[in-house]
Amino acid sequence: MSVKKISFAGFLIALAISLSSLYVPTAFAKAFFVQHFINLVAAVTLNPFLAVMVAFATSLVRNILGTGTILAFPGSMIGAFLAAALYARYKSVFAAYLGEIIGTGLLGSQAAGILANLVLDKEGMGQILLVPFLLSTLVGATLAFVLIGTLKKRHILNIFSNQPKGDTNE
Repeated sequence: MSVKKISFAGFLIALAISLSSLYVPTAFAKAFFVQHFINLVAAVTLNPFLAVMVAFATSLVRNILGTGTILAFPGSMIGAFLAAALYARYKSVFAAYLGEIIGTGLLGSQAAGILANLVLDKEGMGQILLVPFLLSTLVGATLAFVLIGTLKKRHILNIFSNQPKGDTNE
């Protein structure tokens, strides 16, 4: 693991935390679209382990500061892992984009529902959280997808990859 990637992971955590006031309140969760943006950027620029650590650290600090809920952990971490794993496997931003949507929007919402049932004693939360998690994920991941596409075309993201300059592999 390079110092450059670890430093960038810290930057992403700081960015996510500094933007943590940008969320959409829902019934029992705070839909934090910036997390999905950060997850996709981390998936494409870092590796699966660091992407999950960025999601975990962001969720932890947001909970400590009161700008997040316990439901942030499963959603963000599953999405970050799946997005980064798919990017590592296919080297495709679109695969990472789908990984974030499936990982956070679908799987993460259900995991958060299970957690809500266990910790908050709220039953049936998986179905309730599905729509806000999915919408939040779509917004954040789509913004990141557009930004990453632009940065790749301008070869700005090459500093984080081993790809030769000009190889966008999309």
